[in-house]
Amino acid sequence: MTGATARAPLLELRDLAVRFTGPDGVARAVDGIDLTVAEGETVGLVGESGCGKSVTTLAILRLVEPPGHIAHGSSVRLEGRDLLALGPKEIRAVRGNHVALVFQDPLSALNPVLRIGAQIAEAIRAHESVTRSTARWRAVEMLAAVGIPDAERRAAAYPHQLSGGMRQRVVLAMALACRPKLLLADEPTTALDVTIQAEILELLDALQRKLGMAVLLVTHNLGIVAERTRRVYVMYAGQIVEEASTERLFAQPAHPYTEGLLAAIPRLEERRARLQAIPGQVPPATAWPAGCRFHPRCPHAWEKCAAEEPPLLDAGARHKARCWLVEEPMRRKK
Repeated sequence: MTGATARAPLLELRDLAVRFTGPDGVARAVDGIDLTVAEGETVGLVGESGCGKSVTTLAILRLVEPPGHIAHGSSVRLEGRDLLALGPKEIRAVRGNHVALVFQDPLSALNPVLRIGAQIAEAIRAHESVTRSTARWRAVEMLAAVGIPDAERRAAAYPHQLSGGMRQRVVLAMALACRPKLLLADEPTTALDVTIQAEILELLDALQRKLGMAVLLVTHNLGIVAERTRRVYVMYAGQIVEEASTERLFAQPAHPYTEGLLAAIPRLEERRARLQAIPGQVPPATAWPAGCRFHPRCPHAWEKCAAEEPPLLDAGARHKARCWLVEEPMRRKK
């Protein structure tokens, strides 16, 4: 995995906001986030369920459907090209070709009544002018590339005839069939056992090196983030609350939410110790708290936290945190 370069980023989100209108009001699922991914870079986007991670990935490819919409003023740029300004035909040409998305549930991404080889071939023919036989040959080649044994025979199988790990490999093969520049991996190993998780992640690393693509890895698993990324964005209540290099984030977390996530990771040397949990839960997106959105759950909160929303403050070298403790560290409770 290579780090960020001095060139313009491959992907750049600026003030991205996504709203959903429902009976309880307007849900600000993603509320003005900035994020970049450089060519060949692996970036982590982490946070609890309900914080807006998956909606962010859908918004990048304009897959947010009514009653949701991407708010005016948002910007999603791929190599400087504004994806939000593209017409329907143009954005379809981007999906799966320049940017691919791997969902956490492969069964929901695969058509249950089509053979998997046909589904991969269909994805190839949607973006490239090749014959059916060529597309099928490439589909079999991709199945072999993602480690599926006897790929030609498996290409004739239906999704329900494969194990969960095999289906995830099929989804990965489909996503990479057109050699995208960017892969959005949304919890790609959540439903798999630990051994299969490791296999899928190793495979993803190998394919990334081979293809030179960038990866935005969306997950709640900080162990995966520590091993697989160079930079991390921490998301909470629709906002980015901390961003830093992976090494610095784990060594010197600046936001109490990040500290809580790290404290909840089980450690072998402390196997008898009780796991620490962050009290409370993510509030509903229709009613984000005033001030700092984490203050009702924060052990260090004081009056200012409930009254004023902090911006992303400079917490060190390429390190930012949305927390007043950055400016007033003496407020931190022991």
